[in-house]
Amino acid sequence: MRAWGVAACAALLGACSSGVVPAGRPATGGAVPARPGASTSVPVRQPVAATPLIPAPAAPVPAGVTIAAGAGLLPGPAVDDLPITMAAAARALGAFKLSCATLVRRTDATGLTRGADWQPACDAARTTQDRDASAFFARYFETVQVADGKAFATGYYEPEIAGSRTRRPGYEVPVYARPSDLVDVDLGSFTDTLAGKSIRGRVDGTKLVPYHDRTAIEQGALAGRGLEIAWAADPIELFFLQIQGSGRLRLPDGGVMRIGYASQNGRDYTGIGKLMLDRGLVQRGQASMQGIMAYLRANPEEGTAIMRENKSYVFFRELTGPGPLGALGIPVTAQATVATDPKFVPLGAPVFLSMDRQDANGLWIAQDTGGAIKGSNRFDTFWGAGDDARAIAGGMAARGTAWLLLPKGTLQRLGAARD
Repeated sequence: MRAWGVAACAALLGACSSGVVPAGRPATGGAVPARPGASTSVPVRQPVAATPLIPAPAAPVPAGVTIAAGAGLLPGPAVDDLPITMAAAARALGAFKLSCATLVRRTDATGLTRGADWQPACDAARTTQDRDASAFFARYFETVQVADGKAFATGYYEPEIAGSRTRRPGYEVPVYARPSDLVDVDLGSFTDTLAGKSIRGRVDGTKLVPYHDRTAIEQGALAGRGLEIAWAADPIELFFLQIQGSGRLRLPDGGVMRIGYASQNGRDYTGIGKLMLDRGLVQRGQASMQGIMAYLRANPEEGTAIMRENKSYVFFRELTGPGPLGALGIPVTAQATVATDPKFVPLGAPVFLSMDRQDANGLWIAQDTGGAIKGSNRFDTFWGAGDDARAIAGGMAARGTAWLLLPKGTLQRLGAARD
């Protein structure tokens, strides 16, 4: 789902979108539709403070280590000693059941588990009832601390913005499908030294060159090719929907079109929040999604330039089945799915977070990834759709401790393998 985590008045949107409407297609004007729910602002949800559990003393990930198996592993608390609520356990059990079909077949990039390791838990999960979820996790799993266990968590959600299937007054910002000339290159097929690395680009004559960046695309590089699957009303809302990786378009007739990640242009992702903090444009307490949006709207020309410093551009496809979909190709679950770095957390594995804000605490299932979610103990919690989800995810920044839940016997097997 992830690519990487307030409607404007007509004049403001016109100023923001002047560089977004493809060249050669004049804007048609008209009133700008408000985002559903925009008549009342959606402020950042103020967190309830919590005291994280303390990890075992350990060093951080050694320099040069790129997977969990080499990062240093320690046993954590017994699962039944963790403060897991019945509701959190039930949500996690439902998400874990969805993951099992893939979990037992896929190769674990962390080096920690094998598909067969998960089979007993997955077999048992099929017949486990929600009321027995806590006992299920305690019976089949042990906790493992990766390196120093010090965790950082942000949040994401499924945004809903105003959009239309066709271009019309007030809906001028194209939502593009994946272009046919975007080429994926597996560098490992050329040399073993680049195994696991890939790039995206396009062919220009006899050369492979970088694909068009955000500025070029917004200035019309893809115009006239029939790639528009929809049109958004607000370029800032679409920008943040691209960061989330999927979302909903509220159509003029009240219907909903769901769109999901199809690909990305291969350019590096730049987080504009850090960029704006470093330049003093927003203060640390204002660096939430809501605070960043407010600055972009108040400074439209500068805002467009800032957004274009993020050269990454996401392409979408319409979703017609269950969703939104995570990196495992299955629907993600609000308050149960977490995005992680799959080199440090097995995709499909449970994770327990003990953080300094109450809403981030609990049992999660690693079902997604994100371009900005890299390294050990880095997490992005999923909150679903709607204003509550937007309010929580937009201001989520929690620190604390993380433990992976792995099949019982994993640590012993890994220790024996090292011996």
